[in-house]
Amino acid sequence: MPHRVKATQQRQWWRMDLHLHTPASVDYKQPNVTYLDLLKKAEEKNLDIIAFTDHNTVAGYARYLEEVESLELLERLNRLREDERVQLEEFRRLRGHILVLPGFEFTATLGFHILGIFPLETTVRELEHLLLTLRVPAEKLDQGSGEVGATTDALTAYRLISEAGGLVIAAHANSSHGVAMPGFDFGGQTRIAYTQDSSLNALEVTDMESRSRRRTAMFFSGTKPEYPRRMHVIQGSDAHKLTFDPRYKNEMGVGDRATEILLEEVAFEAIKDLFLGNDFSRTRPYRPATEEPYDPVRNAREEGDTLVQAFHERLHDKRAIARPVLEDTVALANTNGGTIYIGASANARTPVVGVERPEQAGSDLRNAISKEIMPPLEVQIDIVKSQGKSILQVIVPRGSEAPYALESTYIYVRSENETGLAVRDEIVQLVRDALAVEFAASAPLPSASSGTIAGEPTAKGTEVESEEAPASQVPPVEPPHTGVEIVSSEMRKGVTYYAVRDLRNSRIVQNVTRASARRLWQYAIEEYEKKSCDSSKLSWVGNISICKKHKRGGKLRYDLAQRIDGRVQVYYGVTEDGIYGPWRELVEAEAGGEPEETAEAAVQGEPDGETANEVAVTAEQVAGTEPPVETEAAAIGFQAVVPEQEANAEQLSEVGEGEPETEQRGPGQAELEAFRPESAEQVPLLAARTEEKAAEAPSATEQPREAPSKGPEALTEERAEAEQPLVARDVTAREMVQAPREAPTKKSEIEQKEEQRTAPEPPQPKSRAQAWREILDRAIAEAKAAQAVAKTRVDTLTSSPQINGEEAALAEDRVTAQAEERTTEIVHSEEQAGEVERAKAEGEELGKGQG
Repeated sequence: MPHRVKATQQRQWWRMDLHLHTPASVDYKQPNVTYLDLLKKAEEKNLDIIAFTDHNTVAGYARYLEEVESLELLERLNRLREDERVQLEEFRRLRGHILVLPGFEFTATLGFHILGIFPLETTVRELEHLLLTLRVPAEKLDQGSGEVGATTDALTAYRLISEAGGLVIAAHANSSHGVAMPGFDFGGQTRIAYTQDSSLNALEVTDMESRSRRRTAMFFSGTKPEYPRRMHVIQGSDAHKLTFDPRYKNEMGVGDRATEILLEEVAFEAIKDLFLGNDFSRTRPYRPATEEPYDPVRNAREEGDTLVQAFHERLHDKRAIARPVLEDTVALANTNGGTIYIGASANARTPVVGVERPEQAGSDLRNAISKEIMPPLEVQIDIVKSQGKSILQVIVPRGSEAPYALESTYIYVRSENETGLAVRDEIVQLVRDALAVEFAASAPLPSASSGTIAGEPTAKGTEVESEEAPASQVPPVEPPHTGVEIVSSEMRKGVTYYAVRDLRNSRIVQNVTRASARRLWQYAIEEYEKKSCDSSKLSWVGNISICKKHKRGGKLRYDLAQRIDGRVQVYYGVTEDGIYGPWRELVEAEAGGEPEETAEAAVQGEPDGETANEVAVTAEQVAGTEPPVETEAAAIGFQAVVPEQEANAEQLSEVGEGEPETEQRGPGQAELEAFRPESAEQVPLLAARTEEKAAEAPSATEQPREAPSKGPEALTEERAEAEQPLVARDVTAREMVQAPREAPTKKSEIEQKEEQRTAPEPPQPKSRAQAWREILDRAIAEAKAAQAVAKTRVDTLTSSPQINGEEAALAEDRVTAQAEERTTEIVHSEEQAGEVERAKAEGEELGKGQG
């Protein structure tokens, strides 16, 4: 009984909920629910597209198909009872206008949840094979449990699901078990990799209806320097029951948190094509007909002009296409892509002007782009409505043949919320980037920090400086991630030339003059020449301070100062997108009081149906520099830094109201079961380790044990001891930033203050890394013991006359591989815990010095 695909003459809004559990999930909360009940509730909620996504199984979808097929078989045999005939007819009617897609909710390493949604023609056997490939144990394939032990890491899961033809969606990304990693002390490159991977099609979030400027969709809008890829954002009910119960506001029913999607036809291929495209206006939260429709243009106007969107009230200028529209088109194609709205200003308080004869206007604009912009650039032009007026929405992709030029001569780039002519160094970089993409597989290119292209002579005074400062000049606090910095100035023939660093990408642009500078650069040059930031008048917090704050382009900007090796460096025009860590604390202290939301939060809105333990993603996490987790072993190493008890306590402390989840296992707790022994000889080791963890690991209610504070020398000795068992590795830029400088021959201020102290410092609580380091030390000892047991077992097998040589060799290889895998996982865990411990100690030491 195939589904009928709905096709229309033009695009239409359809309602979908791609995250529904069935009774096949072990945590389903409502008894005696049938699959016909699920379809009837979906119809009641006006849903057109649904997906069954049980935990690590497709057993629910299989039972649904079997139920329908059994009724059809009885019909063919003329053995249907009257009640069964009514049931079959109801199935057929509902399947005729509701697209039911197969899928699952996979639990990746560290406990991250990933939705895989597949075409109708995908068989249950194919999906089960995929789950086995993702390392879901065969014995748990039909259990529908969210806890399946150590499986595959998130990046590998993305790739395998995509290669199998599925749609890859990060489930409740901004909540617990989400890849945005709320509540995790690490992040940085790992979070970037997990949310920006090319195989990831969309993020499912719980705050799509939020009006906050820090909602998840805003965070992943392509404006963050660390997150340049804009992500499609949807919402799903994550329903574990049919209907919503007001007593448990965090547990949604079928269709209670649905998404509307603009499609020509209701088909899996149409949905996937949308998520592979760059039109981000074709999804919106579903609202009942009694409520005001969602207006994506209004939301965009509230954000204003940004790196990836621009507004123009008029399309024509003296009967020709307005040049600023074409300039923005070129700039977006050369930078990060984006959207241009024509017929409305960036000021949401002003009425929408609209575009007359929008079809003709769109055709005129397409012709102008084809004629004036080289090389050819394909854009998508749609007509959208806002305040009853027609607006042209121009979706500009990030061009694959950059640099693009207007009238074959003028090359524009987008910088924050303004468009400007590219200067020489920016053009060089555009060419270099294009060549890198084209020839990456065949020929290596010069480093991006190199000042010349291969074969190009370098003129005196025009070299591009290295992007990384010498180790001795790396500032203790990393600069902000937006704004500009005046690196140097030079007078040549009566004209001052400046070297300007773009803090978004750390690239230095040479030979900037007042005449060639765009607005932000002009502002920075003027302030630099006026020496408006007088260090003697600033209020310093450590080595950082605020020079001034001002509004430009409707956005609050800051001029920030930092003392580095006796000189003061000023960062001009820093926006909120680039403020993090110590800078965020400084800005919040200046504003006074605690802000309602964390500046770098990718987590807002109501907690999802999985748990009420939703927390914010902090700026410090975003600014981290941990390497991406690409293997299960490395991911387990990261998890070792975050004890389950403390993680849950932090989550609960940041949640207002809401029912806690009945299942209290923290993300990644199941992965610690990777150390589970397979032989009977290792069972006593596991029991001993479990008892030690229960006795020594800090709980959510207990205070950590206190340890006496130590001076710099003691800390240095402890770090040296901690580094001995670790695998040798290169010194990273992050470590160079945090590493204490060598002590000069004379006693420094820090040492003098240390000697003058008479009263002992208050005892410091044991850090999270220290607590887990103790556990890991014991785990290493256990691994060695396990290896010894494995060797004994192999020796026994090989000496047994009942086993021939070939079988003995295979047994030896198998046991050795298992032992090596466990050892590798433990070494990775120890290495990551050691890094965090050293970074913590160095940070405390530097903090004492600054104090």
